[in-house]
Amino acid sequence: MKKFINDVSSIVDDTIEGFISIYGDIVKKVPDSRVIARKNIKQQRKTGIVIGNGAGHEPACIGFVGEGMLDGNAYGDIFSAPGPMHLLSAIKEADTGSGVLVLISNHAGDVMNSEMAVDMAKEDGIAVDSVLLYDDILSAPASQFRQRRGTAGTVFTYKIAGACAEEGKGLLEVKEIAERTRDRTRTITAALSPGISPLSKEPMFQIGEDEIQMGIGVHGEAAACVMKYESAQKTAVFMTEKILEDMEWSEGERMAVFVNGCGRTTYMELMIFYNEVRKFLKSKGIKLLRPLTGNFVTTQEMAGIALSVCRMDPEMETYWNRKTDTAAFPW
Repeated sequence: MKKFINDVSSIVDDTIEGFISIYGDIVKKVPDSRVIARKNIKQQRKTGIVIGNGAGHEPACIGFVGEGMLDGNAYGDIFSAPGPMHLLSAIKEADTGSGVLVLISNHAGDVMNSEMAVDMAKEDGIAVDSVLLYDDILSAPASQFRQRRGTAGTVFTYKIAGACAEEGKGLLEVKEIAERTRDRTRTITAALSPGISPLSKEPMFQIGEDEIQMGIGVHGEAAACVMKYESAQKTAVFMTEKILEDMEWSEGERMAVFVNGCGRTTYMELMIFYNEVRKFLKSKGIKLLRPLTGNFVTTQEMAGIALSVCRMDPEMETYWNRKTDTAAFPW
């Protein structure tokens, strides 16, 4: 499988260099690290927000660094968590004296390295806390919700917590709304074809021509089930029903929908799929808020959709609608 790269050993550094050359007005690279940070962050007096993630999911999460969202992103190798020293560099860069919140997507390497970085930051006298993010409902049952993986729905937390911090709220308040957003978010990911790892150059999983995999992970982790594919409408209804079954809701609830393409999903498909979700939720008496659609949290060229739904309260809705200045977020 051919890709427009130079050498697998330089993928991450080449990506960072290209990214900074385009968006250097809003972000910068922290010296001697693989950290993308908000430009001029040290001139602010705000709660910092940091996350670490592996490369290969672009524009997540480097494209979410900037005013109104993340202050720092430690960037790991392909599908690998960044090391604790890179995460520590991101924490230090985001620290303006008002504390730093580390958002951790629930994957073993991310959890281990982020916790190590938090401990080291505390030893250095930084006021730092963390929130574990998990939204993938097919990766573990509701009775074991803390074992669920973090996936595309974490974007709701980046956006809402980021806007809260931008407003000047303290570390405890930002942490509380991050946890509240996480607890009100659910995601299911479905795939029609696999992504190709730039390292192995092999498909991440196998799938039949008439099949769809439900519950696939952001790194190509095994699906919860394999079904016969029928149509966008039937798939959208199936996924949305599963999400509603997993959360407490009532008629008149206000919800935001995120239809995330996994890399190879076309704009046309995203619009068709969102429209089916919209019609189904409307039939249940649910009020739909500003939607997000596009290829944001990707798995290389995987043809798939991650459907995320977040139950909004008035404060969350206000922050969801706030403007950002980032490379990738559309408002």
